Amino acid sequence: MKFDKRKDISPKYLLLTCTIICIGLLFASYFAMDKVAAVKNVAIKVITPIQNGINQIGLWTDSKLENLKKIEALTAENDSLKQEIAEYKDDITALQNRQNELIELQSLYQLDEQYPDYNKTAANVFAKDASSWFSTFYIDKGTNNGLFEGANVMCDSGLAGIITECHKDYSKVRAIIDDSSNVSARIMPSNALCTVEGNLAQYDNGYLLAKDIDKDANVSVGDKVVTSTISDRYHPGLVIGYVSDISYDTNNLTMTAYITPAVNFDNISNVLIITDEKQSIVDK
Repeated sequence: MKFDKRKDISPKYLLLTCTIICIGLLFASYFAMDKVAAVKNVAIKVITPIQNGINQIGLWTDSKLENLKKIEALTAENDSLKQEIAEYKDDITALQNRQNELIELQSLYQLDEQYPDYNKTAANVFAKDASSWFSTFYIDKGTNNGLFEGANVMCDSGLAGIITECHKDYSKVRAIIDDSSNVSARIMPSNALCTVEGNLAQYDNGYLLAKDIDKDANVSVGDKVVTSTISDRYHPGLVIGYVSDISYDTNNLTMTAYITPAVNFDNISNVLIITDEKQSIVDK
């Protein structure tokens, strides 16, 4: 059988022994104070700097740990603020888009009010050709929405173009600035007849050309140019633009006017399409 010494020593005896030893050390240090002083001084000189150094290291470590905690807290707060800023930016973008949509809808509403005699429907532009401008573009409505080839298309403050292809759910529009476009028009208030020709190179300067104006016509800068009643493709009275300049042709029989378009062909997103065929209006 093994002998376990720990079970033979009572805890109260151990406590008594430690107490006696401590009391003895106290008496020894009191009566031998002079002898211990030198050792104490040496200990103080050696241990105190070490203790101070340890304390400084501890304080430095604590400060660094505290700084690290602050950095971690600031980093977390910064990430949270970045997330909030990103969300705010998304909200601002959404609000700006809604505001732009509202402005466009208000513009279409005002345009609709200008021509109360025509039935119209709105459509969105979803694509355009490779040109820098919207000389040819596509809208998201077609025959299913009552559209047809030859339907007049408007936006901003006037005539944008005409539908040249009409499918079930989309249509292709040729703008009046396109090189192949010709619009029979008249200049108000003199009622001078002219032909507004599409010209992309000319539109690069911001103008359309109104040609074949009688040289004796009373045409002035600022006059309104509208579609003519003699046009076989466009409803009468649709605003094309305004006269910006006039020049006499070399034949001395006609004039050419530079027209500022009523539509900004740099960017078109929403349009109004007249759903009445030209003949039905003429017959009214």
